Amino acid sequence: MNLESISLGNHEFEGKNNAYLLESAGETVLIDTGIHRPDIRDQLESGLAEHGRSVADIDAVLLTHHHIDHAALAGPIADESGATIYVHADAAPMVARDPDAHAAYDELQERRFEEWGMPVSKREELRSFFDAVPPIDGPDEMTTIADGDEIQVGDVSLTVTHAPGHSAGHCTFAFEHNGDREAFVGDVLLPVYTPNVGGADLRLENPLAHYVESITAIIDADYDRVWPGHRDVIEDPADRARTILEHHHERTDNVLEALRSEGPATAWEVSATLFGSLEAIHILHGPGEAFAHLDHLERAGVVDRSDGEYRLLDEDVAAADVLPAY
Repeated sequence: MNLESISLGNHEFEGKNNAYLLESAGETVLIDTGIHRPDIRDQLESGLAEHGRSVADIDAVLLTHHHIDHAALAGPIADESGATIYVHADAAPMVARDPDAHAAYDELQERRFEEWGMPVSKREELRSFFDAVPPIDGPDEMTTIADGDEIQVGDVSLTVTHAPGHSAGHCTFAFEHNGDREAFVGDVLLPVYTPNVGGADLRLENPLAHYVESITAIIDADYDRVWPGHRDVIEDPADRARTILEHHHERTDNVLEALRSEGPATAWEVSATLFGSLEAIHILHGPGEAFAHLDHLERAGVVDRSDGEYRLLDEDVAAADVLPAY
């Protein structure tokens, strides 16, 4: 088995992306692809060439999730190489750029923005940000995967784990390497940033609870190392996962304090307390993150929502009362 990381630029979202080249017994697989800019396509091709491969050599592409900085080049790669594209069923319509799926998502966005109390000027600013990234056709055909599936790459078996939270169709791919347990984890676990929950995929109900389950599963898996969608390999994934869970405890406490000090507030107003002024993708991710925590508190019965505003019902509640220990 040979595993190589190909670092790709990303000015739009989370910092440098990773595509992973995995080879075993004559089979060549790419895990994630990068965004669909010409310079990123050039970087991917150069990275493959450094390891003696080209796009035409790729037998399959495994996608951790549908976001364009991970999946947008899947269509062009499939067109050139005939590669099989593997993606979770919940991500497939978005990767395929299905018109009905994207129209439904646009409608959902508008409803959420209204519910969150996002100012019209910020909605327009966010639309301009997305309009600056032109669309691209997805693959004509894909093979959908589900939790527990096994994907064979030569002598290596990759186990699929459905890991929703950051997105509805997010998957990780676990494997054995030289006696170690490792995994490709996409944006479930990142070495620097905390993956966004709530704004990154509006289709997911109760996103914070799903994400906590997914991050806890990484702790329970006790991996020796994991390969994230951005930046460097994570050598102690359980420790990093616990740090992120601790972060969500702190964020929940910060949301509760915002409601105590500001009184009834919208998700947008809470996000302003947490993050201040927001620009670019953070116009979506900021209130989305606030909403994820507010929604979780509402489901726990400690917050009430009326006319888009959230009101604290229990002045003494803390994050430890509504989130599992880390």
